[in-house]
Amino acid sequence: MNFRVPTKYRTTSTEIMDDFSLEGEELREALDKIASINQFLGGNKVTLDGVKQLLGAISLNETITIVDIGCGNGDMLRTLAQYAEKSGLVFELIGIDANGFTVNHAQQLSAEYENISFRCEDIFDASFQEVKADLILCTLTLHHFKTEEIEYLLPLFYRNSRLGIVINDLQRSGLAYRLFQLLCVVFRLNTMSREDGLTSILRGFTKEELIRFSNQMNFNKWSIRWRWAFRYQWIISKL
Repeated sequence: MNFRVPTKYRTTSTEIMDDFSLEGEELREALDKIASINQFLGGNKVTLDGVKQLLGAISLNETITIVDIGCGNGDMLRTLAQYAEKSGLVFELIGIDANGFTVNHAQQLSAEYENISFRCEDIFDASFQEVKADLILCTLTLHHFKTEEIEYLLPLFYRNSRLGIVINDLQRSGLAYRLFQLLCVVFRLNTMSREDGLTSILRGFTKEELIRFSNQMNFNKWSIRWRWAFRYQWIISKL
């Protein structure tokens, strides 16, 4: 029996969540579990630190519009709203997700936040090309796309952002895969969360792949840092 985790190349397997028509209690539970694990492992901090880094170079006496791609249950947006309130900043926060059930769930969880709104939209639709923002975020979303889709999306995000892009995504790692199997037991994850989580890791990235994307797309100013819980923080700055 071969116990080796195949991490040399990104898997082409899809996730259950990639079905945009999916709905129901299992999906709701999976969305909330993903958010809980991300908080537990400090994943939101990776994105928030990237936002702080890009905002540190500008005057903050203005409204900052931030778009979160593949927003899930809106947890990252609520984290940003709380940070803005504590810091005296004015954020306009927009979550975009292609699944209507997911968007409705995020809206319900975010009802008390007046500066958070959501759009149910496929980012490959022509209408998305008109979405402009100061910052565009991708937290655990980029790995859902094939290489050729990433090569289409990243230049679009770059053009449509004023300050830059913050990407927080998974390192493709055999150790991460095995540790997530343990997390599945600890958090008692349902089938969707367990299977999608393992596939996500196999769809993750190596640092060399992210560097290759950066060079291929001629981004002038970028940084890639490994962060705890087998993440890469990829900041692409236009400043």
